[in-house]
Amino acid sequence: MELDSSKKDDKVVSLLLVEDDDIDAMYIMRDFKKRRIGNPFVRAVDGLDALEKLRTGEVSKPYIILLDLQMPRMNGLEFLKEIRNDPELAHAVVFVLTTSKDEQDITSSYKKHIAGYFIKEAPGEGFLSIVELLDGYWKLAHLPPE
Repeated sequence: MELDSSKKDDKVVSLLLVEDDDIDAMYIMRDFKKRRIGNPFVRAVDGLDALEKLRTGEVSKPYIILLDLQMPRMNGLEFLKEIRNDPELAHAVVFVLTTSKDEQDITSSYKKHIAGYFIKEAPGEGFLSIVELLDGYWKLAHLPPE
């Protein structure tokens, strides 16, 4: 199953996972594989790494970003600020996947026009439900033009 829309000429959606924790990244990618979601997957270890991958074209368009908030060098909120101020990246569809339940983090993220905010709980069925929700979203949503 690939995350694409029903139009024949649409490209497959790439996924950019911005996650510094190797174990969390492994669980996330494993859960996508469990759902047989075979889209191109690129991982960045922090916001600076993600910006470089986006700006050099390592992440093919169209893409969706799965973003952790708590990372070294450039955290998720700093990354969101940077991409929303960059005309080439401002259109990016971003879902936050984080352990932070802080109301200020939630509010700050939505003020930066994220598509959704999900709390990463312990690996297992809870996260698999998030993957299923995202899969349904991507099947129905029309992404911004390139």
